[in-house]
Amino acid sequence: MNDSHRAGEAGRTRLARGVRAAIVPERVGSGVVLLPGRLGLRIPLLILLLALTAGFTGGAIAQPIAHYGLDPGIAWPLGLLQGAPLIFAVRWPLAAWRVAVAGMLLTVLARHGEGFMPWAVTALLALLVILFFTGVGCDRETNVGIGAVTVTGVLVPAVAFGMAGWFAMILTGLAGLALAFGDAVGGRNSAEEELRRREEQHRRDLARQAVLEERARIARELHDVVAHHMSVIAMQAEAAPFKIPDLPDEARRTFGIVRDAAREALTETRRVVGLLRSDDEGADRAPQPGLDRLDALAGAARGNGLDVDVSVVGMPRQLHAGVDLSAFRIVQESLSNAARYAPGAHVAVEIRYRTDGLRVSVADDGPRTPPEETPGGGHGLVGMHERATMLGGSLTAGPRDGAGWSVVADLPYGDPA
Repeated sequence: MNDSHRAGEAGRTRLARGVRAAIVPERVGSGVVLLPGRLGLRIPLLILLLALTAGFTGGAIAQPIAHYGLDPGIAWPLGLLQGAPLIFAVRWPLAAWRVAVAGMLLTVLARHGEGFMPWAVTALLALLVILFFTGVGCDRETNVGIGAVTVTGVLVPAVAFGMAGWFAMILTGLAGLALAFGDAVGGRNSAEEELRRREEQHRRDLARQAVLEERARIARELHDVVAHHMSVIAMQAEAAPFKIPDLPDEARRTFGIVRDAAREALTETRRVVGLLRSDDEGADRAPQPGLDRLDALAGAARGNGLDVDVSVVGMPRQLHAGVDLSAFRIVQESLSNAARYAPGAHVAVEIRYRTDGLRVSVADDGPRTPPEETPGGGHGLVGMHERATMLGGSLTAGPRDGAGWSVVADLPYGDPA
């Protein structure tokens, strides 16, 4: 098969697809908005379109009655079919064209070729405007099919019933010009829309790049500053018992607590640095801490001098990853606050699985020894409130009756997936 034959086959296939798209009713419901978005332009255009529809429809009805003696009972429905579709051509151009060409074909059959041409001039003008709208709103392949159906389904039968062939050629050229002009306007609009889409995508890419650069900068600072100092703290706490002779056992335990806390903080810092440096926001993350590490968290708090009791009430269930992590962080922050402001206190941690959600309670009975004066900006409580609110839950924190402090968070379960 040579290249010219292949090109011919491809052309015929595209024409067949275009004709099918033009005549198959399943696409009638797909609306195309061709009006401008600004009301200052939309309203005058709608008024003009309404006036044209009324004038063209009136002419399509009156001219056959006055000049050709067509029965009004036939002229009225045929005129409406030819001119009235113009009013909705800006929303459903393909449907408007189908109704208009059906009216023109029926007019050819009703007139039987009487007179110079079977249609009123206004009906032809209405069809040309509708063809322009279809050219704007439809793809090029469909427009080719529309032109082919208009010529073979309307103009050819009109010539067969007596209309001059040279006049049919003129109408064919006018129909082609209307479709081509509409296709050019629609192509320009599509190109502008594609350009806007690409510019918007470019802006999003630039914004994402700025976010990634800022995350990389934060990751570098965390790695170079925070992780370095935490490593020094862990090494010094590890080496202190060997450097200081006759170190009391209590001091050794304190240095051990400092070392373990520094190592834990270093691990968390490295995890955060890894998340910040990852440019794939949808990538799988390392396992986040959850309530399965509650015993280890309580053990670390006991090492800080707290008397911690942990209880789980209800039937445990699988939690959404965000709920699991937030519950763990709320308990962790509450125990950290208790160790700072209520040293030696008895702390009761309760995880209650209720029917409507998870309740996390952490309550202490007050300090056994005066707490040290340590700076604190209240960011921990703010962070806990934000975590609960983000998940659609709530958190209350405040002093207990008598002595101590309590934190109660109610979190929805969420979808485990």
